[in-house]
Amino acid sequence: MTNEEMALSYIDQARYRLGEVERAFADGRWAIVVRRSQECVEQSLKAALRFVGIEHPKWHDVGDILVRNTDRFPHWFRREVERLRLISRRRKEHRELSFYGDEMAGITPEELYDEEDARQALEDARFVHGLCSRLILMEPSW
Repeated sequence: MTNEEMALSYIDQARYRLGEVERAFADGRWAIVVRRSQECVEQSLKAALRFVGIEHPKWHDVGDILVRNTDRFPHWFRREVERLRLISRRRKEHRELSFYGDEMAGITPEELYDEEDARQALEDARFVHGLCSRLILMEPSW
């Protein structure tokens, strides 16, 4: 399988997750929105890395990898790399809590997140997925 084929698979998976995020938001499932947004962001960024020939690491926050490889991306994408790094870090910080809650404090995921948290997570997922989709689906292969 080529990097381009892998990138197309990843961005399609991220698109599906974004649909789950939007459905969860409509249903008021704030913790699920936060969790699925992280997955969408991670999969989208890993798709972008694959597209430019970078084997992504097997961890969740790949923002620093983007920064170290900024020169591999087109100019319009480069302008957003710092924002992508910040979003990747922010979403990763909420990955476990949005799934398990704070077990030590006895707080469920549903108690930890509200509509504003979910709105920010959804905006992050839409932005990252949109940018990475543009890269993969609209840029000619290099």
